[in-house]
Amino acid sequence: MSNFPEALKYTKDHEWVKLDGDIATVGITDYAQHELGDIVYVEVDTVGESLNHSDVFGTVEAVKTVSNLFMPMSGEILELNPEIDAEPEQVNKDPYNKGWMIKIKISNAGEYNDLLSAADYQKLVEG
Repeated sequence: MSNFPEALKYTKDHEWVKLDGDIATVGITDYAQHELGDIVYVEVDTVGESLNHSDVFGTVEAVKTVSNLFMPMSGEILELNPEIDAEPEQVNKDPYNKGWMIKIKISNAGEYNDLLSAADYQKLVEG
């Protein structure tokens, strides 16, 4: 059973967003990490770049597949979580806390309102 924290917003591409002022912390959802299986590597080579909503910001590699990671909001990528470089399994163990992926300085706060609520995301994945 997947976990859908109410305080977060979600994308149809299975990223979650936690907004704090104009800084968004982004990761993949519990549902996504379950679907991917054991995560072995997270690659983000876009730190310092400004990307638009839905642009690919990196990839997550699991034992059987590689998936693109999509920007949930437009903005500049400020940092990659240094812990997941050494311990990518944190994404599996704790996707909403220690397993976060990037922090973004958002450029369009209005995009936040277009993200899914926990209930809407749960409906999407449980169909």
